[in-house]
Parts: sequence; C-alpha cells; structure tokens
Amino acid sequence: MSDEDSSGWQLTESDPGVFTELLKRLGVPYIVDDLYSLEPESLAALQPIHALIFLFKWFPESPDDEPSVSAGHYDSDFPGFFAHQTVNNACATLAVVNALGNIASLPAGPQFMDLMNFTTGMDPQTCGMAITSADWLREAHNALSPPSAISLDGLDLPKKSEEAYHFVVYLPVLGSLYELDGLKPYPVRHGEYEECGEGWVKKAREVIEERIHTYPTGALEFSLLALRDDPLPGMRRRLDALQGSSADVELSDLMNKIANENSKRERWAFENSSRRHNHIGLVHALLLALAKAGKLDSAKADAQRVMQERLERQRAMHS
Repeated sequence: MSDEDSSGWQLTESDPGVFTELLKRLGVPYIVDDLYSLEPESLAALQPIHALIFLFKWFPESPDDEPSVSAGHYDSDFPGFFAHQTVNNACATLAVVNALGNIASLPAGPQFMDLMNFTTGMDPQTCGMAITSADWLREAHNALSPPSAISLDGLDLPKKSEEAYHFVVYLPVLGSLYELDGLKPYPVRHGEYEECGEGWVKKAREVIEERIHTYPTGALEFSLLALRDDPLPGMRRRLDALQGSSADVELSDLMNKIANENSKRERWAFENSSRRHNHIGLVHALLLALAKAGKLDSAKADAQRVMQERLERQRAMHS
C-alpha cells in the first residue's frame, strides 16, 4: 500500500527470510517457506503447515462488496481472531498476526502473548488499531525493511501512482477454510474441508488456484508462502537417534537435509543484514569511479542490454 497514513510502518518484502525473522522476534518457533507449486507432493514436504500467506496485486474495491459465490462468503460470526488493517504498509505483519491468533496452543514470546490477551474481545477495527499501535511490533516490522535512502519531500514533484500489493492468509478454523484479509469487514469462509487425506490444504489449493486463474496467463503478480513448523529441531533429534545405527541411507539423506536447511538460514541472515544496510554511498562511489574512467556510458548500455535480454526470456517463457 502507499506510504500515506502509514503511521511509521515501512514497506516489507514478500520473502521467507523476512517473515521467519519476524516470527523469531515474536518468540514463535515457526518458519516461513516459499511455495512454488500447489501440488500435493510439494505441500506434503512442508507439513505440518499452519497457514498459507498469499501476496497479490491489490485493486481498490468497496468495503461493502460481497465475495462472489465461488469465492466464499463473509462470516460475521467468525469464532476466531481477526484484526482489520488500520494503517498502510502493515499488511505483511498483520497477515502473520491474524494467522498466529488462530493457532491453538501457540508457543510465543511474552510480549506477543500480552498483546493477544489485551485484544481479547475487541472488535476487528479496535483490534487492528491496538496491534498497529504497539511500538515494539512496529519496530520489529521496520527492522526488516530496506532503509529509506533518499527523501524527495519538499521538492513538489508530481506523485506517481504505484502498483499496490497486499497480503492475506488462508488457514483452517473449526473445520472450515477461512481467508483473513485485513481490508475486508469480515473473514471469508470458503466452506468445510475433509479431515482425511490432505486435509485443509486441499481446499486451500482449490480456492487459491481459482483465484490465480483470474489473472492473465503468465502474470507474475502474486506469490505464496507457507507458515510451518521449523523442521530443524526434529531433524536433529532424528539424527541423534540414528547415530551408531546401520541406517546409512537415511542418515546420509538426513544430513543432506540438515545441511540444506542450515544453508538456507545462512542465506536468509545475509539477505536480512543486507536489507538493513544503506547502499546508496557505495553505488554513488562506483558510478563516480566509472564516470572518471570514461566507462559509465558503456556500463549503462551493457546493463540495458542485459535487462532487455532478461525481459525477452521472460516473455518467451510465458508466451
């Protein structure tokens, strides 16, 4: 959403490392992983999944607009936790909070549990205001946002209309699949799901795929993330149990999985560290050095050529 009426909340990226670090700051021992496929095999590999976080291009609509029949219906008597988005730029953290607030016996830090207890019994609007007024939560959110390197305030430049993106959550509550969107007046109920087999994720796949099909073919205006248990503790316990056994194949496979998970965490930590750093000074120094060496024009032409080739490859993939 735009920066207007952000109340100090900054934009965040749709990145699993960002969400996982936020969960860590909330004292929640879960992680968030990218989902590149909704196929049963891909979802089964990440179980147990507690919620799916969906990012999509947002278009303004009337708050009184009812979802279409195929897109579920409002549940004004929703029995779980639901907070409205009352300020811009907070939708990523609000999506996480709306998900966590509906997970039974949630392990979490004292600050977050105090906030959840404080909002008990509040209506969604008041609840959203209470959440976005929590200074410590806003600071945790902003700590994972890129720094605002350049300010154009006071230059009287014409404002550009930027594309807006928004986060919503899909999760199971009391046997039904719900969509929690802080910009809607009520949660959207998508119906009951079967407990056997894939459970609620099968219903979620059907709903999300139908939603994705409303976008033009080849559109890249959405992404999907899975809120899940951290697999590392269980992997390490299993590794300890296998030490000294004859299960060499399982032991080797488990060690590879642990190595991949550790490598992913190291990458997340590096990327989060980079997000907090202001690179403008470095970029300025590099451009200045290229200009002094008479290589800036050729570097610019090379960059434009590489970007054009990349765009053409993307168009070819989706044509």
